[in-house]
Amino acid sequence: MLSKTTATLALYFAGALSKILYAGVNESGGEFGVFSDNSTLGFGLPGRFGSDFAFINKSTVDIFVRDDKINLFRVAFLMERMCPVNLKTGKGLGRRFNETYFAEYKDAIDYITLHHEKFALLDPHNYMRYNDPSQQPFSGSVIGNTTDPRAATTQEFEEFWFELASRFRNNPRVIFGINNEPNSMPTSLVLKNDQAAVNGIRAAGAAQLILAPGNGFTGGHSWTQVSQGDDPSSDFMAKLFDPLHNLAIEVHEYLDVDFSGSHAECEQPGPSNLANLTTWLKQNNLKALVGEFGAGNNDNCRDFVGDLLDYIEANDEYIGWAAWAAGPLWGTFRSCCGDDTGNLEPGTVTDLGTPGAYESVWIPAVRPRIPKVLKTHGISSLHM
Repeated sequence: MLSKTTATLALYFAGALSKILYAGVNESGGEFGVFSDNSTLGFGLPGRFGSDFAFINKSTVDIFVRDDKINLFRVAFLMERMCPVNLKTGKGLGRRFNETYFAEYKDAIDYITLHHEKFALLDPHNYMRYNDPSQQPFSGSVIGNTTDPRAATTQEFEEFWFELASRFRNNPRVIFGINNEPNSMPTSLVLKNDQAAVNGIRAAGAAQLILAPGNGFTGGHSWTQVSQGDDPSSDFMAKLFDPLHNLAIEVHEYLDVDFSGSHAECEQPGPSNLANLTTWLKQNNLKALVGEFGAGNNDNCRDFVGDLLDYIEANDEYIGWAAWAAGPLWGTFRSCCGDDTGNLEPGTVTDLGTPGAYESVWIPAVRPRIPKVLKTHGISSLHM
């Protein structure tokens, strides 16, 4: 039997050598209730908490912490709810918050970070757009688009982040995710908006970790490629400057044929598809976190998930990952990867009445690869 001192030293050195700091799951639901089949402007806004939208089930967060020993929850919200939008002008992004919505969101973040002492990644789930989420990911004005009079400006985006960071600057377990999956816009504008967010966060006195997305749905596989006619993210994102040097790249990596996460079968191997990104990270002395990935309920996909997570663990350029997706309002609907897969919320079933993805994908493929040692103390950062 190891002595107490030897066991403590073994745990210390395991942590010192650990490549993965953060491992966890997405909590999707705060962005729900606004999709409109006929693009109805303002549909579902502001919405009803607990009915149209919700952030977490505290009881299932308990399960993830107790049974899976994860330390990261990426919690989605909608900027049009946090900053009420004027439907006539399209304006509203900035420092004026819906205090009821914010209080509900903060309660979820506090439960994760204060009650459980885990890390919470704030996720404005807006595709770098604001004012019309009715047909996400493409509706709404692109933030910073100077040719669109309804668009929020880059300065207003900076003010939004100043305000949000000000409210969480004293919570060391918060991580700031600048925006979910920018796409179909100039990559130079993504860089400009990312930098504005960094500037706003640091001006607010917040020193926590920031995660910056690229263009093209921030796909890891396409990081060095032209995406939807726009320049590669690799051409711009190394230009980001954080005076505190506490910034990483957030990428998403689905494993199905078109990287969308909507198909049951996996055909895109994570290791080879991330290879160019990994080289770019190494060349630019940067780190990345895979903020979304998922897989269908079949042996092929379970193998692909294992390969992806093993690759992330084996490469020092990656600090963590979060699977898509759990959340309080999914019910029997799939959050990823085929209609019959279900979602990662513990206790849910699929549309067929069979066990959901928590049992069929998470437990066999993800849980075995959750590192035994994860970051537990100190401010969110690039270091243990």
